[in-house]
Amino acid sequence: MKHIRAQLLFFVAVKAVLNTMYRMIYPFLSVIARGLGVDLRTMSLALSVRSASGALGPLLAPLSDRKGRPFGMALGVGLFTAGAAAAFFGRGLALFIAALVLTTIGKYVFEPAMLAHLGDRVPFGRRGTALALTEWGWSLAFILGVPAAGFLIVRFGWRSPFLVLAGLGLAALTILRVFFFGRNGQEEYASKPAAGSAGLAGHVEKYGAVFRSAAARTALAVIFLGSMANETVNVVFGVWLEDSFGLKIAALGAVSAVIGLSELGGETLVAGTIDRIGKMRALFIGFGANAVVSLLLPLGGRSTGVALVALFAFYLTFEFAVVSVIPLMSEILPGARATLLAFYTAAFSLGRAAGSGISPLLYRVGFPAVAFAAVALDVMALLILLYLRGLFRSAGRTP
Repeated sequence: MKHIRAQLLFFVAVKAVLNTMYRMIYPFLSVIARGLGVDLRTMSLALSVRSASGALGPLLAPLSDRKGRPFGMALGVGLFTAGAAAAFFGRGLALFIAALVLTTIGKYVFEPAMLAHLGDRVPFGRRGTALALTEWGWSLAFILGVPAAGFLIVRFGWRSPFLVLAGLGLAALTILRVFFFGRNGQEEYASKPAAGSAGLAGHVEKYGAVFRSAAARTALAVIFLGSMANETVNVVFGVWLEDSFGLKIAALGAVSAVIGLSELGGETLVAGTIDRIGKMRALFIGFGANAVVSLLLPLGGRSTGVALVALFAFYLTFEFAVVSVIPLMSEILPGARATLLAFYTAAFSLGRAAGSGISPLLYRVGFPAVAFAAVALDVMALLILLYLRGLFRSAGRTP
């Protein structure tokens, strides 16, 4: 894989596999809960554990800064494959949660290494487009992966998609080994590792660079709040559609495809505009629009069509915002690029954990409470973005 375009296609495919595992849980939450013999509250706690496990990504991310990006990518896919296999073969809630944790850590190890690899090779002026295109793997998981999982669940039972995902993970590992590593086992197309100390001292050095950077800390706060806002809706939208309109498994799979199309639209909009309008301006547009749409979400309870339109707009605007963050994060600390991107995924994951925890409680009050919480969190993210813009301007930078 000597060319960036070929690598982008591979990265999109791998991300689609990893994110199918991550995203299929939401629309089929009730189905999986019944299969495990637990209630919705217990499953929401399991999702909180899964999301919180994403915070472990920074423990492994410095390996990509020191040993090269393909090493980090292979490690991530390997962890994912083991977790998907455990979800299929394991029995009981505890083993299922462990499988969720493994696949999540794998996802959050692979993605920073992949983004850092592209960050090393694509100039900042064109990087927004390249990184946004990799996010197609996120939306394609909903467009193709989740409906396929719904088909497998109906035909072969709720565990069947995990076996297929494990097989695809093994295929991805093989491709990584063949095309990113030479015959001698060394990384043939690895980016040059960032300079720094080895071992534990190297890890501490990378962490210190992140913690000392005000811009890095502020950007992480933005993504935490934005992720939390999105997750408050994510956790209960399938239950809301079931409660409001009586949608069943196949229909929920189709709804997932609609949401995936909206996210694909958001990612494509970012790819086509972000390098021209600027990363910071794109963030203000994305979070501002998402706050407005969140305010209107409760109107979706009037009919299935209105609900789908509202969810389409909600996920499109959120995706526009969150994808716009990635190229900005990739340039804040070039010497610790993979480490900061891992902290980005950790902040995103912790935001999801917080959202997973409060969403069922808010839903007891009613879906409007869920939507209004998302509005409040988006507004807080916008306020912090104002401070972040000031930091960049004081440093003479205009991203």
